Amino acid sequence: MTPPAKKAVAKKSAAKKTARKRAAAKTAPPARRADSAQAQVTRLLSMLPYLRSHPSTKVSEVAALFGVTERQIIRDLQVLWFSGLPGLQMGDYIEVDMEAVEGEGIISVSNADYLARPLRLRTDEAVALIVALRTLASVPGTFERGAVERAITKLENAAGEAAQQAAAVQVQVDGDAVADVAATIRGALDDKNRLHLSYWVPARDEATERDVDPMRLVVVDGRLYLEGWCHRAESVRLFRLDRVLDVKELDVPAQVPSEARPRDLDGGLFQPSPDDELVTFELTPAGRWVADYYPYESAEELPGSALLLRLRARDRSWVRRLALRLGSTGRVVAPAELSAEVTAAARDALAAYEG
Repeated sequence: MTPPAKKAVAKKSAAKKTARKRAAAKTAPPARRADSAQAQVTRLLSMLPYLRSHPSTKVSEVAALFGVTERQIIRDLQVLWFSGLPGLQMGDYIEVDMEAVEGEGIISVSNADYLARPLRLRTDEAVALIVALRTLASVPGTFERGAVERAITKLENAAGEAAQQAAAVQVQVDGDAVADVAATIRGALDDKNRLHLSYWVPARDEATERDVDPMRLVVVDGRLYLEGWCHRAESVRLFRLDRVLDVKELDVPAQVPSEARPRDLDGGLFQPSPDDELVTFELTPAGRWVADYYPYESAEELPGSALLLRLRARDRSWVRRLALRLGSTGRVVAPAELSAEVTAAARDALAAYEG
């Protein structure tokens, strides 16, 4: 290879790495500071049981174990010193020998015996846990299903009537149709190997080939998704298993970039961005279901129980499909250009029927 060619290859490689870092940074949440309230509470919940089972532990050892500074551990202990269960008086709080901490660097915790009491679940907590475990048991794959079934049995026996409430809650999950795909993906997750997918993209009505480093399998609204680092997009992507046309585990180790982070799905699968296009729908009473199924920015009541709904859309083809699905129960009001595209798509569809 000539020197100019080598230089061009190196430049292209550097640009590709930069693009990967930028793509991963978009999906990565901001790093949590060790001194933030959320990080401190999480750390204390783990630290206290450890200190009870390891009396007279050195501050330096605990700091190394939790990956923070000794100064941060001392701050945590100062918070723990004034902690306890609701309803306790000052003399009932957890006791920390701060003199030993600051003088000898030794941690001694007492008056925390009530933490050894067995955890008791409320009825709603027991129901939620049983439903979650039953949902997990229905997910196809190669994980240890027996452990899940044993946990369900123990919870049902302990929950009593709450188990009957849980039985009334049914969560449908993709089953036999994606069982083979899920098993292959779970095997690759266990082996930490790369996957090759043939994946159908409905927005473009085409099959794509891509290599994916798997990160996890997730269930969203009863459907199974693979989340992983897509080498084609150079970013974290979600793949619906019922759209996977073919999947193969490659004899190549998965290499998920360290900066890549799983998406936070607590807010749902579709989480609009302020950069997405703002689209306004005018919905009749029969089309108001859109507000129940999709996140929106604002909703304005109109005469006759109609609704003016403003939502963010990343893909205009998705808006066109939704508008055509609504038919006479809804129409795109703004932007005008998109409204014209929907009208043209509707005319093309009607012309196809006439042909």
